[in-house]
Amino acid sequence: MILLASPGQGAQTPGFLEPWLEIPGVADRLAWWSAVTGLDLVRYGTTADAEEIRDTAVAQPLLVAAALAAFEVLYPGDALPEMVAGHSVGELAAGAIAGVLSPEAALVLVRERGRAMAEAAAVTETGMTAVLGGDADEVLAAIDKHGLTPANVNGAGQVVAAGTTGQLAAFAEEPPAGARLRSLAVAGAFHTEHMAPAVDTLRRLVPGVEVADPRTRLLQNRDGAAVRSGADFVARIVEQVSAPVRWDACMGTMRDEGVTAIIELPPAGTLTGLARRALKDVERVALKTPDDLDKARELIGAHTS
Repeated sequence: MILLASPGQGAQTPGFLEPWLEIPGVADRLAWWSAVTGLDLVRYGTTADAEEIRDTAVAQPLLVAAALAAFEVLYPGDALPEMVAGHSVGELAAGAIAGVLSPEAALVLVRERGRAMAEAAAVTETGMTAVLGGDADEVLAAIDKHGLTPANVNGAGQVVAAGTTGQLAAFAEEPPAGARLRSLAVAGAFHTEHMAPAVDTLRRLVPGVEVADPRTRLLQNRDGAAVRSGADFVARIVEQVSAPVRWDACMGTMRDEGVTAIIELPPAGTLTGLARRALKDVERVALKTPDDLDKARELIGAHTS
């Protein structure tokens, strides 16, 4: 069974979209989605520097558009993977792939999500720090001690702590035993109480969004379970803006449901890296450039029932 995964914010790197523009039709799709989002996605994905694409209001639409563009290349027509999941903002790409939202609806929501989260992040100086290794219980206890939130519980020995810059600085001075800390290139404490204003913004928008039930198994970040209702999925991704991402639970469902291969959409590498450590028997392809498409197609052929 194939799972298609869409990465979250922080995965973007300067120029990552450039090779994809050589594929017929991709530039046209991105031009249309640029009109939908009000952003020059082609420029941001090719010539913009790291600081420009770190901006939440830019990064989130860019990530969703890149994932959807690569999906349309990999699965032309009505073809679908057997299971799909997204990490944080990647959930919007996953929802569109599963047919819950149109690509345009997903991009409008991510545009407003990115803007609202950027505005919320500007209220207080906040950030996120990846905690790599250490005893899981000790890591969570240390995060709690410093008033931080375990915003991403990613599994494979990785938790992301989020909170104010002062809290993160104190945490860095007293890290959990055996753990390494790495500051993340994001603009705020996502998936914490600091994002409550963004949740309110999205709650006002979603009643007018046209939603369908998923056409394939669709996992969500709250507890990793598959959702049957499109309306339920959209409600969950709204609340998820200020709630922790449980990617560890998503990987648990992948294991329980018998996923045998994972393809990560661009900008790929983060989620397949987690799977390499937590789902050792699962084959993986990180779809970083079009050069990886043949490997991904071979994987689809070998693992699709």
